[in-house]
Amino acid sequence: MEDKTEPEVDKKSGKSEMPFLDHVEEFRWRIIKSIVAVVVMGMLAFAFADYIFKFVTIPLGDIKLHFTEITGSFYAYLKISFFSGIFGALPIVAYQVWKFVAPGLYRKEKVMITPIVAWSTILFLGGAAFCFFIVLPFALKFLIGYGEEFMTPIITISSYISFAGLLLIAFGLAFQLPVVGYFLGKIGLVSARTLGKARPYAIIAFLIGAAILSPPDIFTQVLLAGPMYLLYEITIIIVRLTGRKKETEL
Repeated sequence: MEDKTEPEVDKKSGKSEMPFLDHVEEFRWRIIKSIVAVVVMGMLAFAFADYIFKFVTIPLGDIKLHFTEITGSFYAYLKISFFSGIFGALPIVAYQVWKFVAPGLYRKEKVMITPIVAWSTILFLGGAAFCFFIVLPFALKFLIGYGEEFMTPIITISSYISFAGLLLIAFGLAFQLPVVGYFLGKIGLVSARTLGKARPYAIIAFLIGAAILSPPDIFTQVLLAGPMYLLYEITIIIVRLTGRKKETEL
């Protein structure tokens, strides 16, 4: 699928000039390509849904899953395929996102796109893996075991897939913070000093972001907000070491 817009490029700086409507058209095509990639990867994942299901239920341990509707198991497999499609299409989606940003960059800044796409993919998968092997089992044990002496938990397949899928994506997105900070630092939009001063506001933003990205319970929101703050501190260090030196750093 070819791009429908060809921005004019300044020969000296390498920076592209694109009218507003062309930006909208470019954005539309990037979205379409990303959706197509997710759909194709999701269809491929559906063929292996049984194996994926066995893998994603590892954090449950001995806990049994149930479905309460005739179509419950089928829709659960569709959800598994959808989330798997997102993870499978991740490099393509990351490439589309950064290519949309590229026309506004100078020539020397555009060379960062390929390594940034690679690191975006690695960190997203790293965040998802951290959630899957560490956070998710702990969260399930706490949430399902809470009040278990008075109630009998009946966990449906659909609710578990939704809970786990959204949490994995939330952690994957949270782990993008160092990449975004590195990029903004390299082009001079942020510095370690400004990030350091913004800590109080960042903490509030992380709590709000965790409430939006994670499933609707305070426990998992705290589990997400904590690593996000740690990543913020790592981002400050990365920006201090690699960003443009415009002002005295902390």
